[in-house]
Amino acid sequence: MKIAIIIGTRPEIIKMAPVIDEIQKRGLKYLLIHTGQHYDHEMSDQFFLDLELKKPDYNINVGSGTHGNQTATMMKGLEEVLIQEKPDLVMVQGDTNAVLAGAIVAAKLHIPVGHVEAGLRSFDKSMPEELNRMVADVCSKLYYVPTEDSALNLIFEGISPHQIFITGNTVVDACLRNLKIAQKRSLKNFQFSLNKNIMAVTIHRAENVDNPQRLRNIVEALIEIDDVTVVFPIHPRTVKNLKNQGLYEKLDKCSHIHLIKPVGYLDFLILLSNSKFIMTDSGGIQEEAITLNIPCLTLRYNTERPETVVAGGNILVGTRKDEIVKTFYKIFNDKKIFNQMKKAINPYGDGRASEKILDISLNMYKSSKLRIEAPEEIMLNFKRNLIKVNDEITVFEYEKLENAVVKIVYDWDKPRFPYPDLNLKNKQIVVEKFYK
Repeated sequence: MKIAIIIGTRPEIIKMAPVIDEIQKRGLKYLLIHTGQHYDHEMSDQFFLDLELKKPDYNINVGSGTHGNQTATMMKGLEEVLIQEKPDLVMVQGDTNAVLAGAIVAAKLHIPVGHVEAGLRSFDKSMPEELNRMVADVCSKLYYVPTEDSALNLIFEGISPHQIFITGNTVVDACLRNLKIAQKRSLKNFQFSLNKNIMAVTIHRAENVDNPQRLRNIVEALIEIDDVTVVFPIHPRTVKNLKNQGLYEKLDKCSHIHLIKPVGYLDFLILLSNSKFIMTDSGGIQEEAITLNIPCLTLRYNTERPETVVAGGNILVGTRKDEIVKTFYKIFNDKKIFNQMKKAINPYGDGRASEKILDISLNMYKSSKLRIEAPEEIMLNFKRNLIKVNDEITVFEYEKLENAVVKIVYDWDKPRFPYPDLNLKNKQIVVEKFYK
């Protein structure tokens, strides 16, 4: 089996690193294709060396540009590589333009796509990431989803549960893997003690940094939250917007706020693991925070990681100053609330997601279930029915008996994923059955 892994940004390679480890462990052929969406030093050969990975076999060198221009350039380059290499499976991760381009190109070439971290939805189509992940899921053959909620998102969009596999999230594997590397190799000398009450802050989303009022609200909140040491690695674009509004100087004058240049991933892991709180608008950091048992305040009004909120480790605080400050001090001043957030059960699994992903991929490949071929039989009609089950029978048994697919299970009013061993007694099910 030959697997092509397409990556374009730091978060993708970080989350795919443990998958690559598992591929190498099993002695499978693979190639790493870097689109060049992130083209700075952090995604140079040194970044791969830091994570103890081989450098990419191909680099499309797309660079920056509009969404359309960037995606089109990626698609052209990826098509050439995939036609030449003929992999048995293309793996993409997440929701970037690289994921969008890779999934479309592979699907058009009839190469099965495995989407790592599939099924996430913010239900906000103003976000380019939402569109990317939705289109990638339409093009995919295998869906490696982090949670049951993610699986249900796909089922409600019409995806067969037989293609959906709840694996947990590779972010857990990656945190455990890469923190060990960071503790061995991170060389950053922070100009402050890592033993204080630190709140790491990251802000990068366009809806925050490009919106003058939102950015001002966040800055004023950080200035008022002076009972912790705020460590704020600032992206150059954010610095520019802060200076244009005269906000950079206000932050820089505050003794409790440390404005630092962006740090490398391993250094950031060290910072994160030594923080008491995290305040962010990043999706990935919400996952890392709950994995490392750090209470997270998310500067957004929605999230494609709602499981972190339901679990109790993350709170959506929006971007209004008063709400940010009030929520922070509610946690800071109440040890019970703080400890509940810190001890929130991680919804993303036990750190074995990569192992499960490879087990699934190999089983599907060996059983010839990855093939994408034109049908050779007349299309059958099918019906969907809602049925009440009164007998002791599992999903697997019911499907075999009725020659049908159980699309979704309702346990009273709660939708459930149709796990093969789930007992259907006294439950309602949506069934899809084909007829001649």
